[in-house]
Amino acid sequence: MTKCNPARLKCSKLLSLATIIIWMIILFPGGPSVMGAVSGQRQETALHAAVHTEPAADSKAAEVKANPVRHARSRVAIIVDDFGNGMRGTDEMFALPVKITAAVMPFLSTTEQDARRAHERGYDVLVHLPMEPRHGKPEWLGPGAVLTRMTDAEVRERVEAALDNVPYAVGINNHMGSKVTGDERVMGIVLAVCKERGLFFVDSHTNYRSVAGRMARELGLPPVENHIFLDDIHSAGHVMKQMRLVEKRATNERFCVTIGHVGIQGKETAAGIRRGIAAMKANVEFVGISELVREEWKWNKQLTLP
Repeated sequence: MTKCNPARLKCSKLLSLATIIIWMIILFPGGPSVMGAVSGQRQETALHAAVHTEPAADSKAAEVKANPVRHARSRVAIIVDDFGNGMRGTDEMFALPVKITAAVMPFLSTTEQDARRAHERGYDVLVHLPMEPRHGKPEWLGPGAVLTRMTDAEVRERVEAALDNVPYAVGINNHMGSKVTGDERVMGIVLAVCKERGLFFVDSHTNYRSVAGRMARELGLPPVENHIFLDDIHSAGHVMKQMRLVEKRATNERFCVTIGHVGIQGKETAAGIRRGIAAMKANVEFVGISELVREEWKWNKQLTLP
């Protein structure tokens, strides 16, 4: 029996394979080779990976470059209005497990006490300045209200007196005020006093035609405004529902300013906020209004507090 030469057999196989490949090229000139098909598949896989990863990486790099300081979580500033008169819910608001901003009405029985209590807890204080509304009872305003019929000097006097009466205030927000916040003359004076004292104004947004934001920008002040009222319906369940809207807005827009109240239903509002916080705290950071203003609007005014 004749032994087969392994080298000759291998050469014969290679020649046969080459002959087959040549015939395939002749018969199917447009067809890919086996190696070409594999190479093409690898290239497509690599291209697919590049399409789905590289733009995302580029986009992320561009975002980091454009926003070198990005918070891991969105931020929420909770402003609680109507402190200053020992109203129902005061203790419950001060006992919340996150930072709040206390908006304190001037010239009332616990004005100074509530402002100091907030400051000692590390909370921001705002002057919750009574301002004339389009509708509503005059007695709802409280003492020291700013009215549109006042002269320029009278408006300035009211604003400065209120600021002097509420210690530790870093800004002002309006109590009622739908008429005043639509009046350019009066708002011009309020904002001028804010600028002189290194304060900012938070538009509570009781008037959707408010001029406060536009005028603040024109004066070089941050155009801060309330986005969501928590207790427009006075129940803990409704407040919890509003807190979910707060979380949604903060997630979509990076931050949200929201307002609740002490008062007749203050305990219910506090309970709703507390429950909402428990559901939100993993996703958002609760901050004082001054921290939010510094970071979002680069507001670096130094205040001299009493």
